Amino acid sequence: MVTVVGLLPWLSGRDPALTVLRARSAEQEPTAEALAAVRRDLGLDAGPLALLTDWASGLAHGDLGLSWVSGTAVLPSVLSGLGVSLTLMAASLAVALLVAAALCAPTLVRGARGTLRGSGGGAGAMLAALPEFLLATVLLIVFGVGWGLLPVSGWQGPPHLVLPALAMGIPAGGLLGRLVCDALPAVFRERWTDVWRAAGVGRTRVVAAALRRALPALVPQIGQVVVGLTAGAVAVETVFAVPGLGRTALGAAKSQDLPLLQGCVLALLLLALAVGGCASLVRSALFGTALRSRALALPAPLPGRVRGWVPVVLGSALALLIGAGLLRDPYTVTSALRLAAPSAAHPLGTDALGRDVLARLGHGAASTVGVALAVCAVSLVLALALGFLPRVGAGLADVANALPPVVVGVLVAAVTGPSVFGASLAIALISWPPLAAHAAALVEEARAGGHLAAQRAIGASPWWILTRHLLPTVAGPVARHTALRLPGVALALAALGFLGLGAQPPSPEWGLLLDESRLYVERAPVAALAPAVALALLAGLAVTVAALRPRTRRTRTSQPNPLAEVPS
Repeated sequence: MVTVVGLLPWLSGRDPALTVLRARSAEQEPTAEALAAVRRDLGLDAGPLALLTDWASGLAHGDLGLSWVSGTAVLPSVLSGLGVSLTLMAASLAVALLVAAALCAPTLVRGARGTLRGSGGGAGAMLAALPEFLLATVLLIVFGVGWGLLPVSGWQGPPHLVLPALAMGIPAGGLLGRLVCDALPAVFRERWTDVWRAAGVGRTRVVAAALRRALPALVPQIGQVVVGLTAGAVAVETVFAVPGLGRTALGAAKSQDLPLLQGCVLALLLLALAVGGCASLVRSALFGTALRSRALALPAPLPGRVRGWVPVVLGSALALLIGAGLLRDPYTVTSALRLAAPSAAHPLGTDALGRDVLARLGHGAASTVGVALAVCAVSLVLALALGFLPRVGAGLADVANALPPVVVGVLVAAVTGPSVFGASLAIALISWPPLAAHAAALVEEARAGGHLAAQRAIGASPWWILTRHLLPTVAGPVARHTALRLPGVALALAALGFLGLGAQPPSPEWGLLLDESRLYVERAPVAALAPAVALALLAGLAVTVAALRPRTRRTRTSQPNPLAEVPS
């Protein structure tokens, strides 16, 4: 990964000298002599291997080079942004812990009383499904622009920290709360809790023991939540103009300032690895020798309770919105109707160019969901292939799981440039590991079946067993798993579009619409909030569909296959 970062100037396929020349003087003509002078100045004539060696040598001495745009040293800029981002992450983590504690309190109280019947992570799942960039925009509109209670941009003091910390901390707290709430019911069903309550042990001690029992197994996932704050920081710092590491990396990617981008991405990766390493150490310390023997493995979580009509209502509302928009023209510009209020002709009003907002929402959904379908199809094919070859994809899956989507999007945009293809490639690169893990588990279980041993005994060829038995057994459950991830993939694409790393104007892609609408939120709030409402419906649909469980008929002789269900 460090090699990829070091070779970014050549992987981009553009002439780095042209970028530097334009950054230094926009008026100078890019003649051959001028470009050659820039190449000699930067040492680009030596080739990628020599420059990578020099970059790695400087890295060993703490020298990250000079910015191509400003000409200043990269390391001070990276350290300054890192300090701001760490402060923001610490405040966000505090908010996340408060939100998680509030979500888990009812579950703990009912568990201590012995009246807990199921998982209480529904509210946490809804909060966790909120994209940071969407929540940041809503908080900015409501508390900053609408009520004027808090500053909406900059980094001058504690008041500037509140809204960014809430935007990052609330989804992270929802995810933490969901993890703990899903784990606690199984813990409270263990026999020791009944014995403790019967013996008169206080509820506080029962709650403390249940948390001590549940939390160690969740430490790796909690570490991933903290790592995810680095990805959320890119979007939130952009919305609130916070001079953190994420915003610096995004600006460097857009301006092709590759040395600065290299430094920022390297710092983000080291930060993610450090958090992951700390989580592993904490887990090892909490479990001790029981980690190797798996003697304290956490019981499987109980399934959640989601009414089937909830995703139906959300999906119907979304389909109605999209269907009405598809009947209109999203590109017709009417200057006389700029930022018009909602009317019969334009139910959601018009944007800054007089284009119909409902039409742009409808056509934007078609392009967003269409790209998401293509990404899911590629991920499904890749997952099925690697599911049969788990050793091939094991290392790649670990790397892909450790990379936040936005960081991958920034890297891909630096290579391919901001585009729909770059955004879809970035999401595809990191969306296949959960599907591949699911496929590998199903393949392992199917290969252990007795009927396959019988097929081999009667002389069935490996190709026959693969195409007539293994593939049909694995493809169905993994395809359903892929379908459930479709809304999440669409939201990830919208996030990259919001950051300017995906679709470009005048495309009506949803993330891009939300980014454009922030500029006129005071004059046309309905038109500005319409993309946010559509994304909120999509997020709600994603979390409710993912929480559904297929109904199984239990008999005395047959039990449902847990691997056939989608891993939570």
